[in-house]
Amino acid sequence: MIRRHFFLVVALAAVVLMLVVGGLKLAFANKETKGAGGGGRATSVSQMVVGERPFTDRIEVLGVAKGRQSVTITSNTPELITAVHFTDGETVSRGQVLVELKADQENAGISEAKARLSQAERDYNRWKTLADKGIAPRATAEQYLSALEVARAAVGTAQAQKLDRVLRAPFAGRVGISDVAPGMLIAAGTPIVSLDDVSVIRVDFSVPDRYLATLRIGLPIAARPDALPGETFQGHIAQIDTRIDPATRAIKARAEFPNAGGRLKPGMLVKVAIDQGVRTAVAVPEAAVQFEGSQASVFRIAKGPKGMVARRTDVETGITADGFVEINSGLKKGDKIVADGLNRIQDGAPIGGGKGGKDGAKGEGKGHKGGDQGGAGRKAG
Repeated sequence: MIRRHFFLVVALAAVVLMLVVGGLKLAFANKETKGAGGGGRATSVSQMVVGERPFTDRIEVLGVAKGRQSVTITSNTPELITAVHFTDGETVSRGQVLVELKADQENAGISEAKARLSQAERDYNRWKTLADKGIAPRATAEQYLSALEVARAAVGTAQAQKLDRVLRAPFAGRVGISDVAPGMLIAAGTPIVSLDDVSVIRVDFSVPDRYLATLRIGLPIAARPDALPGETFQGHIAQIDTRIDPATRAIKARAEFPNAGGRLKPGMLVKVAIDQGVRTAVAVPEAAVQFEGSQASVFRIAKGPKGMVARRTDVETGITADGFVEINSGLKKGDKIVADGLNRIQDGAPIGGGKGGKDGAKGEGKGHKGGDQGGAGRKAG
């Protein structure tokens, strides 16, 4: 009986102890919660003074690069290749012979035409002499003159047929990779080699007609090829189409980029950017902005009842560039905000000393070099 009562007393004591411990924990938690709203331990965070920086409004569209002149050399007749006068990747001049085709028949045709021409010249000269002396009719001499002119045309035709057997570069440029070799029989229209003038690269792109007022010939433009990450090429708008596409409501433009180093290749996918202008606006680092759905907010440092506290402030954001977010409303220059560590604070939490007092936007991204500094703007497509 005594033993049973002993165990009941021990169990009751254990329950009382658990209740006391739970109450102490609850009281301690309430104290911490109360302290978080003011008067508790201050949180040390990185602070910054809101400043201004330049932002650039920009139109970005995609285009495909191509050479200033590009052609694929082909033959207009089936024939045997007798000579190849270029090597893969060679730079050739205008009019340079690239490929010779078998021309035995054409050579024979030229010889025959020249022989007929010589005979026609002799016949005409003889009959002209007789006509001048009054021995032969003038009409006969004129008939032989006509025959002479026909013979001369036949020589020109034969020589033109031979020219079809010699393929020349229509302009200066660089040839591509080819598989042709002497002794190969090719069909009419068979590609022999590509030829590109890549001293200047052209990029055609379409822009919505609402940006028509922005476009003008000579406007600077930047190109960023996907195949060359981190590289930017500077050029200008060379031509603007005369019509707007009624289906897409877009206008076609052509930009040209100097390509002395040959880095740009025809066929590259290129992102071109047209800067519309630079403006100065309030900006904060991306790390200082929280997004909940479409609503953005920052923690502004304000004076509380017992010191400085963090106040969640809703802001309206603009474009993002180089790690900074444009603030259209909600903050002003000179406000102090929490720069990072947002996951460690709550609205109304006391703020202790930390890295702060520094203008985190002032001086960032000064200038506008090649469209890289100052921001990336709207994308049009």
